[in-house]
Amino acid sequence: MPKPFMNTPPKPEKLGAMTAGFLQEAFAGESQASQKYLAFSARAADEGLPNVARLFDAVAYAESTHARNHLSVLGGIGDSSENLKEAFGGETFEIDQMYPAYDAVADLQGAKEARTSIRYAKSAEQDHQALYEATRAAVQTGEDMAAGPINVCPICGHTVIGDAPAECPVCGTAGQFFRTF
Repeated sequence: MPKPFMNTPPKPEKLGAMTAGFLQEAFAGESQASQKYLAFSARAADEGLPNVARLFDAVAYAESTHARNHLSVLGGIGDSSENLKEAFGGETFEIDQMYPAYDAVADLQGAKEARTSIRYAKSAEQDHQALYEATRAAVQTGEDMAAGPINVCPICGHTVIGDAPAECPVCGTAGQFFRTF
């Protein structure tokens, strides 16, 4: 008989190399599917199809759940301080290595829109890196980050703690369109 619902993802365990590799690939695939379906949901909503949007939102949530479960089994979820350190490292890689390399290739290939997307992402990653660093310092002293709004530009991802700017300094989007968390 199956165990009752415990409201927790599967626990980390020692894995063979092939299983770990497959779960890492599945984590990436499920993460990408979740994001793709959220984009599809937004398009359906824009087209006046709210129930199609709702379907995509629901399946995106399911895909995100699968990704979280795979990450948990892989041992990829630590305490908040560890998670902030990991997130900072990921942002650093993207800023210092990944996006500069991607931008160079896009430049060589004359991909103007790709370069814009890369520039937006790299700039937002710099925001995130700074936010993670400051937040980790608070968490290491046993404190939570300060309460208040976190605002994100829906076009470039520029992220600020506090009120949205009148205009995004990265892409020029009006602050009234920022999403508040």
